[in-house]
Amino acid sequence: MKPNRNDSERRRIRSENALFEAVIGLETIDECRNFFKDLCTPAELQALVDRWQVVEYLQQGLPYRKIHDLTGVSVTTIGRVARFLTDGFGGYRTAVQRTHQTH
Repeated sequence: MKPNRNDSERRRIRSENALFEAVIGLETIDECRNFFKDLCTPAELQALVDRWQVVEYLQQGLPYRKIHDLTGVSVTTIGRVARFLTDGFGGYRTAVQRTHQTH
């Protein structure tokens, strides 16, 4: 991602926080869907959906090659998702836990 060279770190964090607050303010799947369709290009949205699908398959213990065959996601991206699932910031794990609690 290219940072805006005119943005200070403080401004960047404020901007990120504003985006994240907008996301957590959404209340339904339809609201989220519409927000992300407005926010992202179709390719960006598909990349997010693909990564989330990869998380599910990794949680099931499927091998990378099988996940690639099922999703078309590159093995490199699958590896990156797997790395962040175990050694990232905890976002995937929190989302997995919370979505499994509601289903």
